[in-house]
Amino acid sequence: MSAHAGESSGIVVSALCIAAAYLLGSIPFGYILVRASRGGDVRKTGSGNIGAANVTRTAGLAAGFATLILDAAKGAAGVWLAAHFVGSTTVIILAGLAAMIGHSFPFWLGFRGGKGVATAAGVFAVVCWPAVLGAIVLWVVVMAFWQYISLASVSAAAALPLLVYVLYAPRHAPPLAISVGTLLAAVLVIMRHRGNIERLIAGTEPRFERPRKSP
Repeated sequence: MSAHAGESSGIVVSALCIAAAYLLGSIPFGYILVRASRGGDVRKTGSGNIGAANVTRTAGLAAGFATLILDAAKGAAGVWLAAHFVGSTTVIILAGLAAMIGHSFPFWLGFRGGKGVATAAGVFAVVCWPAVLGAIVLWVVVMAFWQYISLASVSAAAALPLLVYVLYAPRHAPPLAISVGTLLAAVLVIMRHRGNIERLIAGTEPRFERPRKSP
């Protein structure tokens, strides 16, 4: 095989991995689980989001936890595909971002999806799990003190680029693609929370309440 043909083949495989990551990310697990368990549309209840928090409010803790795990898993799966079939750091990060975009803008639901927090956690758990662990600790602390899921999520997203930079590898800064990709992922998550941020500033953002048990 010529060098040109090999390069072309590599580009095709990379593009397929990125496209597959988007398709994986676009699977609306929260919507599916609520539809299966309650027969309703999670987008028409609570915050209207398809993520774990709104699924928990709508269908209970078990459905919310399952959504959290599945949304994280699809992000991790997209990154794994790129790592396994290509191995390029740039393609791995692009696949991770594609999975997040798929979650936030799934074509199955008219490009109206979730905010990408759990999917981002899955993506960066593969890239740099200590950074994700640190972000989770921050999320828990903010949530424990202020009881706002949106504030906890935005805080964790904002901290993730710094955590990845510090914790990626001892004595070594992460590759530029990872630093830039982490920053873009944080910006995406924060932008998806802009309505929540406006309500937090206005003092009208609701605090999280545990779902009531069905009679």
